[in-house]
Amino acid sequence: MASPTPVFYKQNRLKQLRAFCYAAKTGSISAAAQLIFLSQPTVTLQIQALERELDSTLFERRGPKIRLTPEGEILLRLAMPLVEGMDKLHETFSAQQGVLESGELNIAAGESTILHLLPQPLKLFTGKYPGIQVKLLNVTGGRDGLSRLRADEADFAVGPMPDVPEDIIYQPLVTYAPALIVPTDHPLARKKRVKLEEISQYALILPPPNLATWRLVDMVFRQHDLTLKCGMEAGGWEVIKKYVEMGMGLSIVTDVCLTGKEHLVKFSLEKYFPKRTYGIVLRRGKYLSPQAAMFLEILHDHYPTGM
Repeated sequence: MASPTPVFYKQNRLKQLRAFCYAAKTGSISAAAQLIFLSQPTVTLQIQALERELDSTLFERRGPKIRLTPEGEILLRLAMPLVEGMDKLHETFSAQQGVLESGELNIAAGESTILHLLPQPLKLFTGKYPGIQVKLLNVTGGRDGLSRLRADEADFAVGPMPDVPEDIIYQPLVTYAPALIVPTDHPLARKKRVKLEEISQYALILPPPNLATWRLVDMVFRQHDLTLKCGMEAGGWEVIKKYVEMGMGLSIVTDVCLTGKEHLVKFSLEKYFPKRTYGIVLRRGKYLSPQAAMFLEILHDHYPTGM
């Protein structure tokens, strides 16, 4: 007759891993204890037992805050998908049966993505799964989206990702072209084509310099021995379009934000600027919830070519 010890041992292992993962996620033993409804000493004992078993130090302890050691980073990558999978076992089982009536879907995306890429897929998703709460986390720039992913605040992100870090998986969805937008009464509006030299004579309205668009425009101007004139910094394509319509300047945008209903004149700038691809951004090794998997299926169906 087999000893019952291995069964208990495995059950205890899951508790230890859960305590470890939540402590790593929050950076605090006390915060982890609150999230998993245990006392602080219990969480501490579970992590210490795990460290003894693995013969490794998993955290550097600095007062009330803790920080993962390199060994702790390795274990977190292995353990987090297991813990998340067990915590969401009921939802996954229901999804496999074709029943998904509750839960959350957290998506990190920039303003243009939320306004122009996601509405139709989200409409299909909420119509099919009305009981799932959707949270759109409006982020500014790729770094903000990555920080939400790494903090497990988002199931995934959607947006451009020029440089893909090692801990991230990027799945391209759709590609948009660069464009110059000018007011309808601007001197350039009467032309059929516009050269970069002509654009450089006017002040542009651009996103802040810490974002990729500003740096790209500046780089292209420098490559053509031209000086970028930025007359105004503004956050968000919708704000920029409004100010260009008002005659306050020109702008270089990604045409994901252009609907054709604006009172603007548009010129293609593919000759000078690369196209920008928008896609799905996932943290490598993260457990994908049933809600996230269902929505990503709808998203791929809506943008089937990945181009």
